[in-house]
Amino acid sequence: MSHEIVAGVDGSPESLAAADWAAREALHRGLPLRLAHAWRWEPLDLPLVQDRAAQERVAEAVVREAEATVAARHPDLAITAEVIADTPVTALVAAAERAEMLVIGSRGHGAVTGFLLGSYGQQIIAAATRPVVAVRSRDGDPAEPPTGHVLVGQHGDPEDSAAALRFAFETAAARGASVRAVRAWSLPPLFAYSPTSMRLADEAGGLVPYEEKALREALAPWRERHPDVPVTEHVELGSAGQVLLSSSGAAQLMVVGRRARRGAVGPRIGSVAHAALHLAPCPVAVVPQG
Repeated sequence: MSHEIVAGVDGSPESLAAADWAAREALHRGLPLRLAHAWRWEPLDLPLVQDRAAQERVAEAVVREAEATVAARHPDLAITAEVIADTPVTALVAAAERAEMLVIGSRGHGAVTGFLLGSYGQQIIAAATRPVVAVRSRDGDPAEPPTGHVLVGQHGDPEDSAAALRFAFETAAARGASVRAVRAWSLPPLFAYSPTSMRLADEAGGLVPYEEKALREALAPWRERHPDVPVTEHVELGSAGQVLLSSSGAAQLMVVGRRARRGAVGPRIGSVAHAALHLAPCPVAVVPQG
């Protein structure tokens, strides 16, 4: 894996915002930035004049315009740019394999406009084996530097969220920000209680202290690795998506994990990541967890 950040660009305001966000993150981490635009010649079976050379020039102009815009805003950043001869999903997933993260644009958020992430974006996030950050157009505004904490969701045992916690702490450390770690829990059905689980809960003093203890244990190794990162913990009864979104108002970035394993109908982003991508008021990083 090469140490760089990749941003997908297609000429849209959203992709330019993603490129600018990626540039700032690259500066925070001391990494170079690579801008990638996917284009492949696919002649149409129609009685039209189709100019491959002209389309190639358009594709090259897209990536060069993005490169010039980002370079003007961040003159000290090492930037490369390329046109990749492939489909957007295949090209960007492959580019992400060699990067610290992939940054892509999202066209909005909210109950109505949030579903404008687009099929390409969802396919990329579902298939990528590296973290993917979705950025909306206003999130890339250099006149509004990000403030607030890095919000991360934790669930299950420590290893279940290790990748998301690692990403959150590394990002916070690079930005000089704090981490807010959230763990949601729910009352188990009556028949889901087991002697072992109830014994552990009793030893912890009840269900809420048990969940708080689980969160502390999951955070412990990352606190040790990043002692200068302030951390707050929050445990709340409710669904993971709802609890995360209710804590996202002051966040500069939300970090969620997703299972990297494929389902019966192919890779999926999962319900928590789906809710975060469509409804969070800040950029969202989706981190694959094996």
